[in-house]
Amino acid sequence: MKIIIDADACPVTEETIKEAQKYTIPVLMVKSFAHFSPFDEQEGVETIYVDSDAEAADYKIMQQANKGDLIITQDYGLASLALPKSCTVMHHKGFLYSEHNIDQLLQSRYLNAMARKSGQRTKGPKAFTKEDREHFALKLQSVLHETLT
Repeated sequence: MKIIIDADACPVTEETIKEAQKYTIPVLMVKSFAHFSPFDEQEGVETIYVDSDAEAADYKIMQQANKGDLIITQDYGLASLALPKSCTVMHHKGFLYSEHNIDQLLQSRYLNAMARKSGQRTKGPKAFTKEDREHFALKLQSVLHETLT
């Protein structure tokens, strides 16, 4: 098992790495060259940089993902591709994507995109809070404990 982070806009990389290190689970961060950081080099963490093309990180993540891996992403499309590979897929706000909720999430994304395209205003995501961070950390601990025991 490894943890793959869709890292360009992920606000919980530090929490994920910290928890992974407790279990000595390798972490793979995939991000565009535009988000290069010399601080990405950490023990147990590999970073793969990709072009800034819209789907480059998603393609690389799917190329690297194997059955049983945990993927952290806010991208519903990527989640929908990872679920059939028997990956566990988690949003940075702490909820798990599943076969039961992915269709509704994709439909909602599509309807919002169509509304924006027609000139309507749609609400963006709520700001990421301290409570969201804490919820994610607790859910990640739970998922790892269930997976590894």
